[in-house]
Parts: sequence; C-alpha cells; structure tokens
Amino acid sequence: MLILKLNVMTYNIHHGVGTDKRLDLSRISEVIRKSDADIIALNEVDKDFSRRSGYEDQITLLADELNMNKAFAPSVSIKTNGSSVKQYGNALLSRYPIIRQEVFHFNFVAGLVEGRSLLHATVEVNNKPIKIYVTHLSINPYLHNLQTNYIKQAIHNQSDPFILMGDWNMRPGSRSWKKMHHTYKDVWYQVHHKGGYTYPSHRPRIRLDYIFVNRRMEVVDAEVMNDIPQASDHLPLRAQLRI
Repeated sequence: MLILKLNVMTYNIHHGVGTDKRLDLSRISEVIRKSDADIIALNEVDKDFSRRSGYEDQITLLADELNMNKAFAPSVSIKTNGSSVKQYGNALLSRYPIIRQEVFHFNFVAGLVEGRSLLHATVEVNNKPIKIYVTHLSINPYLHNLQTNYIKQAIHNQSDPFILMGDWNMRPGSRSWKKMHHTYKDVWYQVHHKGGYTYPSHRPRIRLDYIFVNRRMEVVDAEVMNDIPQASDHLPLRAQLRI
C-alpha cells in the first residue's frame, strides 16, 4: 500500500499587513516558502479589495510567486459602480492540482451578514483525492456555534481523507472545540496537548488556528512556525501528515 506524506499549513495573513503596519506580501510568500508546505490554507486574503492591500489580487500574486495552484472563497463581495467586485475571504495554495472547488456562505440569520465562508476543494495527490476545507469562524458565540454545526454536518459523511484548516477563533476546551475533537483529530493536540499558541504573533498566548483531520490521516508532527513573526498578527501552524 502506497503511503502518502503531506506537509500542510494554515495561516491568517491579515491581508499582508504586518505588526509593523507595513503591507508586504513578499514576507508572507517567504514564510510559506520556508514552511515547505504542500497545501496551505490562508485567511484574511484580499482580492482587489481596498487601499489597505493596494487593490491587489493577493492569492494570484502568491500563487504566481510560489508556482502553486490556487482557490479562493470570498466571504465578503462588494460590487463597485463599475463591473468589478471587491472581495475578501479564504484561500488555498497547493503544489498539487485542485480539481474541484465550491464555496459555502454562512448566512444563517436573516439580515445579519457577517462575512464568513467555507472553502471546499478537492486536491489530487498522486491520483488520490484529498478533501480540503478552509474557514475563518465568527467571534460571536452564537454564530460560531451555528458555523461549527454546519461544518460538522458538511463533513459528516466524508469518506475520503480530509483536512480542515483555518482561524477558528476558539480555544481548546471550548464547546466548539469539544464538538470537533470528539470526532476528528486536532493535529496539535495529537502531538503536544499544550501550547500551540498562534496569536498574537509578537507574543503568542492564544491558540486560535487549527488543523483537523479525519481517521484516514495519521498525524506525524505539528509545529507553530516563528519565521518572520512581524509578517502578520498570527503565526502559521504546520503539520506533517501520512495517509
């Protein structure tokens, strides 16, 4: 039986603006390059959004710089007076082909649109489909609970190996964490139990960023990367997996 090895990473890039208030997407690409990750989940990615990111298509710039495939899931889309759309959301980079992608928007409460979404992509690794989910959940407890329940339902019958990554805005031991941990593997908890702090990057003391996998995946190692911590207000979390 062929064993597949994967390095994956989740990283909230804060639209490329670091703790020094500088917009510098090259620092983000350097962090990703140093990680040697095959599949990378990104949060707070701008696409022609505003002056804060120079109206750039950040995921395309990163994909071109790193020679990777890309997928993007807008959480916020704002039509301008012309034909263009300003967008902000979650993204995926992959060394392997992305053969399918779809976006789910978390619009559970009528009249309340917070701008959260779930990116679902299928990545083909050596002819084997791997399901990838990327999300960034609400800080509102009520909405967070609804979003967690939705994700659990979406992945409930998933038979393929899958990886669920992103900024969950939750802490270990919380109600939402227990819901996920009861069924799926929290990669950091599998290896280390304690620590794993990713926020704030200059003095991390909170674990907000997570990678969950199903029982089809074996967790080999997990680490919080501290290369160029000023590149974003979060630190990236990387995991080594086997299928």
